[in-house]
This record gives sequence, C-alpha cells and structure tokens, in this order.
Amino acid sequence: MYTTELQKTAKIANLEDPKLLEAFEARVAADEFIEPKDWMPEAYRRTLTRQISQHAHSEIVGMLPEGNWITRAPSLRRKAILLAKVQDEAGHGLYLYCAAETLGTSREQMIEALHSGKAKYSTIFNYPTLTWADIGAIGWLVDGAAIMNQVPLQRTSYGPYARAMVRVCKEESFHQRQGYEIMIALANGTAEQKRMAQDALDRWWWPSLMMFGPPDANSPNSEQSMRWGIKRISNDALRQKFVDATADQAKVLGVSLPDPELRWNLERQSYDFGAIDWDEFWRVVNGDGPCNRQRLAERVKAWAEGAWVRDAALAYANWQTLKEAA
Repeated sequence: MYTTELQKTAKIANLEDPKLLEAFEARVAADEFIEPKDWMPEAYRRTLTRQISQHAHSEIVGMLPEGNWITRAPSLRRKAILLAKVQDEAGHGLYLYCAAETLGTSREQMIEALHSGKAKYSTIFNYPTLTWADIGAIGWLVDGAAIMNQVPLQRTSYGPYARAMVRVCKEESFHQRQGYEIMIALANGTAEQKRMAQDALDRWWWPSLMMFGPPDANSPNSEQSMRWGIKRISNDALRQKFVDATADQAKVLGVSLPDPELRWNLERQSYDFGAIDWDEFWRVVNGDGPCNRQRLAERVKAWAEGAWVRDAALAYANWQTLKEAA
C-alpha cells in the first residue's frame, strides 16, 4: 500500500521541474539526506532502486555458498559462528529490501526480477566453495571487500539506505574477522592446512578485486552516482585501498597473493598490481560463471518451498485485523 502511494507520488512529482531539480542538487551538495517522500529526479530513484535491490539480492544469494558448510564445519564453535553469520546475511537482505521499497518498488517486484534473471547480484557468489578454507577466504576477502564498499555508503545521500548500512557494516566487520581467524588457524596448522589456505586464496583473490566493479573509465554510471552522493569513492580508489590493506594482512598470515606483478610503489605509497581479467567478470555478470545457474535455481526453489510460510503469516495477519475490527 505504501509502495503504491509512492509510485503515484513519483508519477505526479517527477516532472523534472528545474526549480525542484536545483533544490535537490543543492541538498545533495550540502550533504543532506534525501528521504522517501522528498522530491527526487526519476533517474536518481531508478539508480537507487537498482543498486539497493542488487545489494539485497547479493546478501540473500550470498547465504548459499556458506550455508552449504554449516553442517560440515570442523567444530561446534565454528558451526555456531557460521550459522550466526548466515543469519546476519538474511537480516541484511531484509533491511535492504525494506530500504528499496521506500523508493516505490515492491519486494515482490524485486524478487521476481531476481528470479527471472533481469536483476543482478554480486558476481562473487557465482564461485564454488570447495573446502573449509573457502569459508575463511570469503570472510577475509569477500567480506573485507564488502566493508570497503559499504562503509562509505553510511554517508550515501539516500537516508534509508545510509541508516541500513550502519548495522550492516558493524556485522560485516565481525564476518571479516571470523574469516581472517579461520585463515590464521589454517596458515599456522599442518602442511596440508597451509596448502588448503593458499589454494583458497588463489581462487578467491581475483574475483574479490572484481567486486568493486569495472574500472572507472568503463563505469558510465559512476560519475552521476558520485555527483548525487550515492557513491562517495570511485571503484578504482576502493580497489586500491583493498589491495593495500590485504597485501599486508597476507604477510602476517605467511601466504602469497597470486599476482606476480604485486609490488610496493614507493612513489605512490601503494601497491601496484596486475591486470584483472575483465572478460571473466563480464562472462559471470552475463550468467556464464561456474555456479550462476545453480545459485539462481537454489534461490527459486527456496522461494517456492517457503510459500506456505508467507501464506500462513499473511492469513494470520488478516485474521488479527478482522479480530481487532470485531
């Protein structure tokens, strides 16, 4: 109902009146939050809907690679931690779907777009988790990259998104630490455990760098998103920050990043690193990754099998409403 009202408001208000647009641009430039009922350009609304819904989809689909290891975790402690982490990801998806709904698109529409293949999610979740070390690598690298991306979003110009990211970032910090702890244990374990940790790092390193998106020169929407305050830091700057932090962490672990061109640049005070295979990135984006079909099929299956829970909750809510009315 609220979503429908927002859609009606958007059709009436979004006439791109120059005065409204000027006032909007001034608020963004002053670092004010834009709220759901405020006037906004239709392109701003569309951009946010796409970004926030894709973020939500990524949190939900991201539960699948790790959920596969809950029953196979090597100890009760590890099982409890991983279970809590996967539960956190479900909560992140919920916060983000709620934030996206305030822009006038219903959750049902967003989920239908995901299941039909129209909507995207992070390419990183289309890679398999082959060993327990992958859970460590995901926590350390994937959640580490997510934090780099998401901390600036706490200052994004759209209020509901920024507020949702405060809790998400706190929990992602926990996720990154649990992953690094797993890698520490493996890197200081048996020879086989050390090999397992290095193998996981070798497989997850480059996909983690791709999480920041294509180079700035090939990212046509980035400039406008930066101007609107949706993004605060460019793709390339975030990627460089991640490499600089992770390269030093790898030294502590005693593992080697799989990049022969990685070296410290004294003049730039940052690491130089090798070329990313963007052909692979776009293949995965377009549905031809190692697990694209599997992940989407599992998500659609889970949605169908959970229909009775949604129906029961709706029926109970309707019953409560009738009871209160009586």
